[in-house]
Amino acid sequence: MNNSKNLTLDPQDWEAMRELGHQMIDDLIDYWKGIREEKIWRPIPKEIKERLDTPIPEDGLDPQAVYEDFKKTIFPYNKGNVHPRFFAWIQGTGTPMGTFADLLASGMNPNTTIGEHSAMYVDRQVVNWCKELMGFPSDASGILVSGGSMANITALTVARNAFGEGKIREKGLLGNAEQLVLYCSTETHACIKKAAEILGIGSEFVRNIPVNEAFEMRSDLLKVQIEEDLKSGLSPFAIVGTAGTVNTGAIDPLDDLSEIARSYGLWFHVDGAYGALAKLDPVYSDRLKAIEEADSLAFDLHKWLYVPYEVGCTLIRDAKKHRDAFAYTPNYLLQESRGLSGGLDSINHYGFELSRGFKALKIWMSIKEHGREKYAQMIAQNNRQAEYLTQLVLENPYLELMAPTSMSITCFRMSPPNFTEEQIRDLNREILVRLQEEGIASPSSTILNGKFTLRVANVNQRTRFEDMDLLVKEILRIGFEIQKIPGQMAK
Repeated sequence: MNNSKNLTLDPQDWEAMRELGHQMIDDLIDYWKGIREEKIWRPIPKEIKERLDTPIPEDGLDPQAVYEDFKKTIFPYNKGNVHPRFFAWIQGTGTPMGTFADLLASGMNPNTTIGEHSAMYVDRQVVNWCKELMGFPSDASGILVSGGSMANITALTVARNAFGEGKIREKGLLGNAEQLVLYCSTETHACIKKAAEILGIGSEFVRNIPVNEAFEMRSDLLKVQIEEDLKSGLSPFAIVGTAGTVNTGAIDPLDDLSEIARSYGLWFHVDGAYGALAKLDPVYSDRLKAIEEADSLAFDLHKWLYVPYEVGCTLIRDAKKHRDAFAYTPNYLLQESRGLSGGLDSINHYGFELSRGFKALKIWMSIKEHGREKYAQMIAQNNRQAEYLTQLVLENPYLELMAPTSMSITCFRMSPPNFTEEQIRDLNREILVRLQEEGIASPSSTILNGKFTLRVANVNQRTRFEDMDLLVKEILRIGFEIQKIPGQMAK
């Protein structure tokens, strides 16, 4: 008999661990409940950074001590995107139920790729719900991924592998002997060009089609470019339309792009990472209806479904082409008709990953909690808040709208009279940083037509209309302070 001690990572005192878990939940709920009164962001002190740059510990600490260290060194200096005035980039807030769902998913700890277990069926149901939300046919295919970048490259992999006789997967691009060409706008997310590079198409053959004054792709120039490439002996294979650009929320003319794709026999992909779910807002449903005709769609659920990071979705109209692009069954992954190795088709046949967490649970529990209609109302509310902010900007002589407001993105800046372009840039950069450093709000910035711009992207389920009033008031206050204009009040 082996007399050596059996080691485990389970707690020696289960009741103490239960108490610690309850404390964590209580602390989170207190944090969420009072988040509106908290500063949105705090600079990280030098000593904290030093504590987070030490060698690996040789011996462990008591769990309570580990948690106390977290509360002192990590929790106070988080990004702040759970705060109602977080408007940077396009990052959602999460919800309590979504957070608890992630806790349950981690506790179950399944690899949701293969096998006969409940998580596989939840994953399938969530993908089916995504198809319903987007108007895709019931026999379409789909997969949950980490986010928009992975969703886009997954879809474009299917598009590439389905090209021509569908032999690229076996023969490679050199064996195909045709140079593929991808089309998107100059405002398309950078992940599309990255995907083209990873897929072997090459950034040189990503055609960035110019946009109009509303930052939407010009379909007339798209047709001209396709014709030029065909005359040059190249092989156009896919058009990427954007449903909500990151810069301004612009929506490409999806109906036109879909028609052009059909007329030339090209794959039509929609990058809806940000804006596809605005389809639930009646104001935008018609402009986004062409999503239903796309060959593939990428969209994020950690943006406008407000679930915690991370989860995105790829939908593919032709399920066979989706499976043919990825399916591979080594000897160690054989499927049986019964037992743990039975069940649904392996999700690994529809994407690259074989190790996948149970990310579907937070979507499943969140949709069960709120229902489709509540999400439609929340998305519409964010869009109306952007329109309200736009009106505040237009009404103030010191503010300048920099782009048409589309969906929930508003781009503007403080623009005092008689300031040079350089002075306006420096003023708005300082306003941006002070808003963040004072813990008031967190917009981000962009460059539009060569001009530095404040950018408010609202996919925040905690934002109220009065937060827009406060944002404008504080931008003007800080701007006047920088200019040293005494007694000037924000109107």
